[in-house]
Amino acid sequence: MGLFSPWFLAGLAAAGLPVWLHLLRKHKSEPLPFSSLMFFEQHTQSSIKHRRLRYLLLFALRAALLILMALAFAHPYTRQRILPMQRSNEVTVLAIDNSLSMRAGGRLDEAKRQAKSVIGGLRPGERAQVIAIGQRVQVMSEVTDDHSPLNAGVDAIEASDAKTSFAELSRSLRSIAQSIHLPLHVHLYSDMQQSGMPSNFNDLRLNADVRLEPHPLLKKTEANYAVENVVAPRRVYDSKKTRVLVTVAGYGNGKSTRNVTLSLNGRAVETKPVEVPESGRATVEFLSLDVPYGRNKGEVKLESGDPLAADDTFYFSVERSDPRHALFVHEADSTRGLLYFKAALEASGQSAFEIDAATPAQLGNISPSKYAFVVLSDVGSLPGGFENELRSYVRGGGSVLIALGRMAIQRNKVPVSDERVEGSQYAGREGAMYQTVAWLDTSHPVVLKDDRWDDVKFYQAIRVQPGGSRVVAKLADQTPLLMDQQVGGGHILVFASTFDNVANDFPLRPSFVPFIDRTARYLGRLDTTAPAVLVGSFAELRDAKEVGSAIDVVDPKGDRVLSLDEATKAQNIQFTLAGFYDIRRPNGRNELIAVNADRLESDLTPAAQETLNLWQNTANGGGGSAGESSQTERKPLSLWWYVMLAVLGLAVAESFLGNKHLSVDKEAA
Repeated sequence: MGLFSPWFLAGLAAAGLPVWLHLLRKHKSEPLPFSSLMFFEQHTQSSIKHRRLRYLLLFALRAALLILMALAFAHPYTRQRILPMQRSNEVTVLAIDNSLSMRAGGRLDEAKRQAKSVIGGLRPGERAQVIAIGQRVQVMSEVTDDHSPLNAGVDAIEASDAKTSFAELSRSLRSIAQSIHLPLHVHLYSDMQQSGMPSNFNDLRLNADVRLEPHPLLKKTEANYAVENVVAPRRVYDSKKTRVLVTVAGYGNGKSTRNVTLSLNGRAVETKPVEVPESGRATVEFLSLDVPYGRNKGEVKLESGDPLAADDTFYFSVERSDPRHALFVHEADSTRGLLYFKAALEASGQSAFEIDAATPAQLGNISPSKYAFVVLSDVGSLPGGFENELRSYVRGGGSVLIALGRMAIQRNKVPVSDERVEGSQYAGREGAMYQTVAWLDTSHPVVLKDDRWDDVKFYQAIRVQPGGSRVVAKLADQTPLLMDQQVGGGHILVFASTFDNVANDFPLRPSFVPFIDRTARYLGRLDTTAPAVLVGSFAELRDAKEVGSAIDVVDPKGDRVLSLDEATKAQNIQFTLAGFYDIRRPNGRNELIAVNADRLESDLTPAAQETLNLWQNTANGGGGSAGESSQTERKPLSLWWYVMLAVLGLAVAESFLGNKHLSVDKEAA
């Protein structure tokens, strides 16, 4: 109950008017002519009788009439639950959130129970559909009025490790409404996590014929702890103890201490306590991980004691192997390039490769096929048999890095690639003292977006006709500095200068070490996969050489993911479960992929009611009325007409009763 214009209640003061009429009005006596007053006794007459209320019923009617008139001007209203209009052929959609956070506190079971209650309340002929929402929307039943498949669809929904995406739900609802051309009444059962809302609110837009009715299963934020991240190496190449850094996050929690356990292949390695601040993060470091040879399953587990246990474990994989060998070919009188190249690899912490050095004269009994990659550092002539082997090596998937200097001018062609050498570019005293890098292709794997080569001074560069090569870097005079040519399944990377600190000062600059590190990883096809990936991410299964070969993928439950037909044709795979995926290839390039749920699901803070209301009302922008697009709500209902009817009734009664008393007074007079 409320008033639209409460200031008109000041008119209640007029309710005192009947009191004045009936009580406070001065009593007047009419003088009558009389012959003599000598026979009258003089005394004081009491006025109490004249100040008593007369005609109480008439007084009450007049007071009530004035009060109701003031109330009518104040415009009273009451809040009434207004049910939306029932639209013809409306389809009920039961959307059940099965994301990771719905595992907490039996929320998924409660959501399924409420959905079945709606199914049981459907009238004969009313149709419905069941969908499950996570990172993607999964249709669990067709549009039908048969309760059996609807209930079966609800029962088939299982808790997943995916994150919530309300934007994906809105997109699917728009698609469903457009495909069936019927209005939708959507019942959404979810914990309504704020983290499931998109950054762009327009992604939640609904069609005008979609009516959303949320059923929040979580009213307030619950405390939760999670292993947010684990930093560990993907591969190790020695017997040293490995460092593992763990980040523990708290959401809506008070300051507390929790235990964290590091395990490898199911065996606990070490347990440490960590003090988590209020709604904050804390780190704990393990230095005792001894990694055996092969692929290993690592786990970090938190003793949280909260209702959501699914985010208390973080998986990571680590592989131990011996370093691979790379061949570095140089002239006998030029070893400075070898020195700087090896020093850069060691400075980067790169222990995946061991450099084997050789001169052209020593290549007679060396086969490039046993090396991860080959470096030709400003070499003159190569043995004919070795150069032919290099060409076959590259076509078969190997990679070669070629640095060009003074020896390249004598050949007129780049070794192996046979690209034409046009001459040498010198920066003499008569012009610019040196050249700098003016352009970098930051999309190439050997170059990062924040790389800066503009401080490197190039005194000499070899001009090479790029041909079909991809130019990765150019000098200020547009001379190609770095070129990548793909030949068959391999790559030839040409650097139009040297690594010896003579033709340039690149080896002395900070950008040299990361360049050599990334180049070695790129040429050696060193897998740059992180120790763990997120649920919903994809992985490539095969390259051009593996077309038609069968690949086996085993999920964390031990089931084979691919059918016999998919095993020979599938190009990639999406990870849908948290745990370890074992990918087995015919060429022996096997992988153990650790997959974790997105830790956005660990923040159980629900979205504000205002946000949900705005989401429901996005259908209004498409032309629907508020009654059609919003859920059942309480709206103000005006009581003005009822008050005015009461005023009219009281006015009639007051007029009738007042006339009656007036006629009686006249007769008495």
